[in-house]
Amino acid sequence: MSNRKRPFHLSRRQVVRGLLATTAFGLTAKLNTGCASQSGGAGTAGGSAEDLVVGFIYVGPKDDYGYNQAHAEGAAAMAANVPGIRIVEEASVPETTAVAETMRNMIEIDGAKVLFPTSFGYFDPYILELAQEFPDVQFFHAGGLYEDGMPENVGSYFGYIDEAQYIAGIIAGSTSKTGRLGFVAAKPIPQVLRNINAYTLGAKSVNPEATTQVIFTGDWALPVREAEATNSMADQGIDVVTSHVDSPKVVIETAERRGIFSTGYHANQSNLAPKGYLTGAEWDWSSIYTQLGQQFTEGKTLMNGDIDNVLRGGMAENFCKMSPYGEAVSADARSAADAALAELKSGDPVIYAGPLKSNDGKEILPAGQDYKQTDIELEKMDYLIEGVRGSISS
Repeated sequence: MSNRKRPFHLSRRQVVRGLLATTAFGLTAKLNTGCASQSGGAGTAGGSAEDLVVGFIYVGPKDDYGYNQAHAEGAAAMAANVPGIRIVEEASVPETTAVAETMRNMIEIDGAKVLFPTSFGYFDPYILELAQEFPDVQFFHAGGLYEDGMPENVGSYFGYIDEAQYIAGIIAGSTSKTGRLGFVAAKPIPQVLRNINAYTLGAKSVNPEATTQVIFTGDWALPVREAEATNSMADQGIDVVTSHVDSPKVVIETAERRGIFSTGYHANQSNLAPKGYLTGAEWDWSSIYTQLGQQFTEGKTLMNGDIDNVLRGGMAENFCKMSPYGEAVSADARSAADAALAELKSGDPVIYAGPLKSNDGKEILPAGQDYKQTDIELEKMDYLIEGVRGSISS
């Protein structure tokens, strides 16, 4: 057995507990908590007393090549671009009472007046309970869970990233030699189903016979299952894969090792697969967080009605963007994708148009009807469309 000592690490929660304990004995200490603090604009390195403190909380590491990295890059942009804002962050916070403790510490210890707890499972009950306890703090959640009647200091923001997935599907459908695509997904919730269906519709727009095999792993970060699912798809002859998990890193790297193509999600994973990466559906949180930060410093709040409780947007509103096209993407594929992108940005884009059926034969939309991106029915999606192989109960 090695006698090498393991690096000693304290989480932010452990440090705060220790700080409170030493304060009780009349001691003061300045500790490195491992929680990044960033100052925007003209603030000093540690920020000034007048800075507005904004807290960001992530369910995984900030360098995961995925969901958390995309949000962390957005937080860094807010700090860099908006004078008068200081960012505090904590990563790898579970969707349990741990996030309630982190939020409370940011409010009571750091003086945060705005919080961005970014993970899906943080919302109910943790954000809702803390919002009632701290009515002067604004809580912004990335997801579609806000409903009328909830605390006025709670906001929901999310993007129509299925628009980007539709474009990625066009590239995938154009590039695939088999017409068989694969989708590694965490859970069959509306946001995930919407991405699977949009990806498939994009592929079918250029290859009507294209299919998408979906495998649900059961949770947001299960690297072993993600690798197993990707290998299984490659074994079946699927030649393009994508995913909706917290970190697509394992899926992209496994696809590259197996010699098949991939499209990314959340952030840019192109350097993980220099041969097989085609493009990706990315969040553009840098744009959105900078805009919100500017509103905060202008004194705008959810409570005063200056900021809408539900914020939505797609490609046209810079909520999402595409990764650059890889070398394997043909000129025809680029042309088809660029044309669809221009249409999505032009006005009221339509991805879901009738006739449209679920993959178990139920009518979703009759001929002549469609769903606009703003239609609330899309945020309640509970089906997989024709062309998707798999089940939401699997």
